Amino acid sequence: MAFIDLVPAEEAAERLGLPPGEVPNYARLGALHPEAYAGWAELIGAIRDGMDRRRYELATVAAAKRLGSSYCSLAHGKVLAEQFYDADRVRAIFTDRASAGIDQADIAVMDLAEKVAADATSVSEGDIQRLLELGLSERDVLDVVLTAAARTFFAKLLDAMGVAPDGSYRQLEGGLTEALSVGRPIEGVAPL
Repeated sequence: MAFIDLVPAEEAAERLGLPPGEVPNYARLGALHPEAYAGWAELIGAIRDGMDRRRYELATVAAAKRLGSSYCSLAHGKVLAEQFYDADRVRAIFTDRASAGIDQADIAVMDLAEKVAADATSVSEGDIQRLLELGLSERDVLDVVLTAAARTFFAKLLDAMGVAPDGSYRQLEGGLTEALSVGRPIEGVAPL
């Protein structure tokens, strides 16, 4: 349960201009400060829409895992499983990307995103050069860093406010729920 009262779903949808229906917990938090939420949505949309969507999701799950963010790991792991890979591959990518059968450029993207999330001062010119040598453009590399930096902001916001991942994540297939839960427990699940 969040550390503060979240806006009720129906009211949050109205405040944020979301369609009626299931409103995620992060939006219920965002409805407390709609202007900040709108700024976040605009920023993340600009980052995501300016890059390859699969690569965006890979960078996001790498950063989320390093940050211990169940919410972000579950949300973006779900996207990977629905749009790009089967559940087994997503689980493999999340647990051991080097042996998951993805290409070296994708591994390097995830490595950089994780490093940015862990300690941006540890990123070296060699980390950037590795991606350039694997065929990414300078803009592609910047997009990876933007993705990880933005994910760091959002994951820390949710975790600092005690916002639990939505209960709907309990239904992910192929053991993804367990594999992607790296921090706060899913709503309605008792912590270990």
